[in-house]
Amino acid sequence: MSTFLITLGVIVLVIGAMAIGVILGRKPIAGSCGGLATLGDECEFGCKKPCSKRAARLKASTDAAS
Repeated sequence: MSTFLITLGVIVLVIGAMAIGVILGRKPIAGSCGGLATLGDECEFGCKKPCSKRAARLKASTDAAS
């Protein structure tokens, strides 16, 4: 029974922490191309504004192809 109560307490704490994050309006998780909202061919094959890590990878791949 004690294992159940400990597990329940941990789950309640995690849910509470997530609720506090939502209440405080924390910025949602976003990928290099704007997160899940922009998934599709445009993002997959060429972001309009890629992050520095992706830009370096793209530059390295085009340099290697030359």
